[in-house]
Amino acid sequence: MKTLLLIRHAKSSWDQAGLSDFDRALNERGKNDAPAMAKRVKEKEIELDHLVSSPAKRARKTAKYFAEEFGFKKEDIKLVEGLYGATQSEFLQVIRDIKDKYKTVALFSHNPGITDFASSLTSIRIENMPTCSVFALKIKTDNWNDFESAEKNFLFFDYPKNSLD
Repeated sequence: MKTLLLIRHAKSSWDQAGLSDFDRALNERGKNDAPAMAKRVKEKEIELDHLVSSPAKRARKTAKYFAEEFGFKKEDIKLVEGLYGATQSEFLQVIRDIKDKYKTVALFSHNPGITDFASSLTSIRIENMPTCSVFALKIKTDNWNDFESAEKNFLFFDYPKNSLD
């Protein structure tokens, strides 16, 4: 059994004119939402053992907050170029490349690809994954290479403005 968390990067800043999309940093809301969402995931008794992120600054920084909450070093985050602007086939390739020793993996990426991919995996349809949202599922397999054909069960969908009350 495997667990996959698809996490959209936290809210980013548009303050610096001329800065490339790839280099945009988190804004203050993003810097608050990312550690809060990491804590909420941990409270669900999820035990991450691998983090894979787009190399774009806002995705890396979001992953860093999750790394801190789960006791990883920033250097433990695997950066994968294909997660920046990823299509469904690129997400699938990244997942197939995960080593089977990892049971619970978080992938940090971007819209619109992450929303489209999440919606394609189970009967749960997400119209838009807000910034720093988490879409989690269980996969009935021991091999990440079998992800595409394996049975997938929705676990939860959470995001910063989701009221837990």
